[in-house]
Amino acid sequence: MSRSTAQAWLFLAPALVLLAVFSFWPVGYGTYLAFTDYSLIRPTSFVGLDNFRYIFGNDMFVTGLKNSLVFLLMVPFVQIGALSLAVLVNNQLPGIKLFRAAFYVPVVTTVSVVGIMWGFMFHEQGTLNYVLTALRIVNKPVGWLSDDTLALFCIMFVTMWRGLGWYMVMYLAALQAVPADMHEAAMLDGASRWQRFWKITVPMLKPTIAVCSVLSVLAALKAYQEVDVLTQGGPMNSTFTALYYAYDQGLKHLKLPRALAASMVVSVFCIGIAVLCLRWLKPGKK
Repeated sequence: MSRSTAQAWLFLAPALVLLAVFSFWPVGYGTYLAFTDYSLIRPTSFVGLDNFRYIFGNDMFVTGLKNSLVFLLMVPFVQIGALSLAVLVNNQLPGIKLFRAAFYVPVVTTVSVVGIMWGFMFHEQGTLNYVLTALRIVNKPVGWLSDDTLALFCIMFVTMWRGLGWYMVMYLAALQAVPADMHEAAMLDGASRWQRFWKITVPMLKPTIAVCSVLSVLAALKAYQEVDVLTQGGPMNSTFTALYYAYDQGLKHLKLPRALAASMVVSVFCIGIAVLCLRWLKPGKK
């Protein structure tokens, strides 16, 4: 090993030790426990795929997995909305800095505060119903979070609202890195604003689009916090997600192996869909 290589490993050692202790070891040991009947009061024994058979035979987990996949429907809307906002705030307009900050505030706001705010908004006597009834759009208050057909989509909207600012900032940074001379050359060739956007800006943004899409997919599949704050899985388990099921089994019912098995299934879905996104959005692919 050369001196420079040894120095590199020496500088990496503290971070690698922390990763090994707090990431690699818990993931590896948790994976092992998913195949056991681990309990705090009796010896642990290997049970194979029994925990996976149980969760796939459980209606709550199947519903949660379906809801997690439904959450993927918001990914295109988040990315299109974030990119549109980034294009807008990339212009030098009066008050644009305030506009940027306003859209980024939800990103740095804690989920508990967001949940309380949107809980008031979605309440049957809350702001949203007040506005809709005042405008005579609805005749009576709507149970946004108490209706099992609407609650999941309300949580999806809150999740999308929280993520817009984060992806907007990433797209804004990518937009500002696009060489201005390319647009100037296209303008001299008679290209319209729309043609410059599709032929120059979008291809240059493709690596950022890939990263943001993968992060958005992972966030959708791992949706948990908004569910816990707003509905706790109700009404009638309609807002259960796969990860919330893992939380419910692990921390509420102390069925740790089942919780870990559910987490492993979510991880497999995350890895699989992320790989598909990266292959589809691979830079240079036409």
